[in-house]
Amino acid sequence: MTLLSASSLLLAGALNKGSAQSLSNLPDDPGLAAAAAVPERIVLPDSPARAAVPDDPSQTMRPAVDTTTGVAQREATWRSLPGDFLHDQKDIWWTFPKQLATGHHLVPALIIVGGTAGLIYADPHAMPYFQKHQKNWDDFNDVFDPMISTGEVIALPAGLMTAGYIRHDDREVNTALLAAEAYGDSVVVNLAIKAVTRRQRPADVAQNGSFTGTFFNGGKSPLKGSSFPSGHATAVWSVATVVAERYRHRGKPWIPVLCYTLATAISGSRITEEAHFPSDVWLGASLGYTIAKYQTLRPR
Repeated sequence: MTLLSASSLLLAGALNKGSAQSLSNLPDDPGLAAAAAVPERIVLPDSPARAAVPDDPSQTMRPAVDTTTGVAQREATWRSLPGDFLHDQKDIWWTFPKQLATGHHLVPALIIVGGTAGLIYADPHAMPYFQKHQKNWDDFNDVFDPMISTGEVIALPAGLMTAGYIRHDDREVNTALLAAEAYGDSVVVNLAIKAVTRRQRPADVAQNGSFTGTFFNGGKSPLKGSSFPSGHATAVWSVATVVAERYRHRGKPWIPVLCYTLATAISGSRITEEAHFPSDVWLGASLGYTIAKYQTLRPR
């Protein structure tokens, strides 16, 4: 109960008490007694609340409205997670292509495809530099080792969920579930593209060898033998986007900065380690970001 509510109750009690005392002192005039007993509420002159009392008493018991809008408002539960994931996959593989064919989402699609095509053209010219100067990046690569990066991607939602349960904070738990949903959504798309393109990894190209003709030349396994797109970039950008967007408008502007900085660093390390071409990382990051923001976090 707020101070204002308590004050209102005290005021109402005082008014009711005063009314009772006044009634006891009234003369034995039935008309005056009836008039004094009629008032149900007191409305001050020029009060904006004069006509604001709702006819339906239940309307006065409405909970506080969450003013958070857009992508940050969507919630998830353990029970809804499987159905939400299947719904997302239907939208990604069926609804989105149909909308794209009718002219929707053309600008973001062209940005992603155009950026990917441009970087594929630039890949053979960029990778010799990283191959030649790989030792210059040893310290950076040690910090963002593939196993460490994978742990960081998992630790972010896991930490949120643990903290949410400990502090009884439903928003933190829901954010962790949404991050897991976004991760699953984007990884399915990533593995499907890997299985089709089977691109050779830069590290598998001989020293001073050619970085052209790498598509359809990698291993058969989409998990290890295919470079395009980057799985680490897809995963970290999907998780980082969920956390960043959920806390962007909640008085914590440093959270998006931290999330996107970490995602950029992990993605960049995939190039400096010669695990991926720049185009692999660009497409992976684009998939993670767009799927998380425009599909997983889309209000239902």
